[in-house]
Amino acid sequence: MKAEKVNTDEVMKKVTELVVEQLGVDEKDVHANSHFINDLGADSLDTVELMMALEDAYKDIKLSIPDDEAEKLTTVQQAVSYIELFISKNQF
Repeated sequence: MKAEKVNTDEVMKKVTELVVEQLGVDEKDVHANSHFINDLGADSLDTVELMMALEDAYKDIKLSIPDDEAEKLTTVQQAVSYIELFISKNQF
């Protein structure tokens, strides 16, 4: 994934796809401000698995989400922002 500029729409689409797949929710229920636990019904194991799925989806850029950071990613937008920041810092 080479990019000089992060495409927010692409990242949001990918995160949404993974949330739908990992949490078994309907895509229409996933919004930027959706909280993984409170809005989408995830439990702590679901959120760990979601973070692992995000890392796997972005393995080509070696995305790493340390546990202390993963705990802070509680909404779709926070996950998107984390990935965008990772990409912009590493300029893949």
